[in-house]
Amino acid sequence: MTLPAAIKSDFPLLDQQFHGHQLVYLDSANTSQKPQVVIDAMADYYEHTNANVHRGSYELAVRATAALEGARAKVASFINANSDSEVVFTKNATESMNLLARSWAETNLSAGDAVVISEMEHHANIVPWHMLRAQKGIELRWIPVDQSGHLDLSDLDRLLDGAKLLSVTAMSNVLGTLNPIAQLSERAHAAGALMAVDASQYVPHVPTDVQALGADFLVFTGHKMLAPMGIGVLWAKAELLDAMPPFLGGGEMILNVTKDGFTTNEIPWKFEAGTPMVAEAVGLGRAVDYLSELGMDNVRQHEVELTAYALRTLTERHGDKITIHGPTEPAERGGVMSFIYGDVHPHDVAQVLDQSGIAVRAGHHCAKPLMDVLGANATSRASLYVYNDKSDLDKLADALSAVDDIFSF
Repeated sequence: MTLPAAIKSDFPLLDQQFHGHQLVYLDSANTSQKPQVVIDAMADYYEHTNANVHRGSYELAVRATAALEGARAKVASFINANSDSEVVFTKNATESMNLLARSWAETNLSAGDAVVISEMEHHANIVPWHMLRAQKGIELRWIPVDQSGHLDLSDLDRLLDGAKLLSVTAMSNVLGTLNPIAQLSERAHAAGALMAVDASQYVPHVPTDVQALGADFLVFTGHKMLAPMGIGVLWAKAELLDAMPPFLGGGEMILNVTKDGFTTNEIPWKFEAGTPMVAEAVGLGRAVDYLSELGMDNVRQHEVELTAYALRTLTERHGDKITIHGPTEPAERGGVMSFIYGDVHPHDVAQVLDQSGIAVRAGHHCAKPLMDVLGANATSRASLYVYNDKSDLDKLADALSAVDDIFSF
């Protein structure tokens, strides 16, 4: 089964024009658009359920609490967590990664302890470790990226020797590369390290089973998977969360407070200080429903087919003028295509495409160490999701011809 052709009509934002052209949205690796059912679910919450959660005994507060915890249960099921209590709500994946660094890592790592990451990481999986290195003197080790856009694992045993944590992306937001997370988890554990996964680009696009992946921690964000901005997830094994100190203090994360100190709430609430983002959680829960109704296997199949079409079409139409970074085999990557077009600056390419109503990203994509590896200051990036089809990619290929009209080669 492939995704229905009419799916685009579920997304009201896509039904508009820019510069006289129908919008072609190709920036879902940055943020996804929202189906009407997600927008409606959030509006319905504010119209009929809005109240603060957990502490109120009146019916409206009970309903609000049920909405929040119901969303948590949906997320737990979607990623096959062992229990709802393993799902911690944050405001985004960056906060989730910082929670991991500031709670687990700050508690368990000492000067000289090593954290292993890769050259293809998003800054959210780099900067917290730089901060911890400056604070505590930890060592940061890097897995290189080879010319095909894959991780070079030939020296992994040495990199993991004595390391306490391996933290890598499941799917590169620049190259689209799908990394062998289950294999990496196994090798990390064999070396005595824990495994953390940045799954921000993975969970929205690939069936996700945290138990099969073998990870200890996994982070992702709602706004890349049809949900609103302002809601993210840290999943971790319950025994790890139980042993971790709270990240923020006050409000929901306490069980008791006296003049002499405080005791923390149970997981996951000890990591959810203050009033939570209930409407956003409701939106995330409805987005999970929507993706589940489509079927994540179908989502993945759709994107493999579209990615294959994109790689073939762009290469056939533009030949040596276009360089698309990352694996050449569609099954080894997600629907993220970062490219260089001739000698034209990526920002100029993006502006020309915008005149045809095509939205792509241009820049370093919060992955400057990877840009150094690629020898580029920036790339243009087209990224796909459930609402894209082959006609969108035909329009992209057509619009790139306008770059030729403006910039001579």
